[in-house]
Amino acid sequence: MVKITAGIEGMACGMCEAHINEAVRNAFPVRKVSSSHTKKQTVIVTEQDIAEGELERVIANAGYEVVSVSREPYQKKGLFLRT
Repeated sequence: MVKITAGIEGMACGMCEAHINEAVRNAFPVRKVSSSHTKKQTVIVTEQDIAEGELERVIANAGYEVVSVSREPYQKKGLFLRT
């Protein structure tokens, strides 16, 4: 799985977060998506990588701007997992 963190400009409230989350869920097969207007970012966990251009297009169509994208392998964290 991949964790994608996108820096987003234009979010101002919780409704903005929900708008981006819904747009991403409708466009891509994601496991989890969460946005934060205070951190100005959206974090996506997915099994399939998402092309940066496609992500930018979907978020732009929702009315926001992607200013950065970073990727890293995602490993689920939990109480019973050993490191």
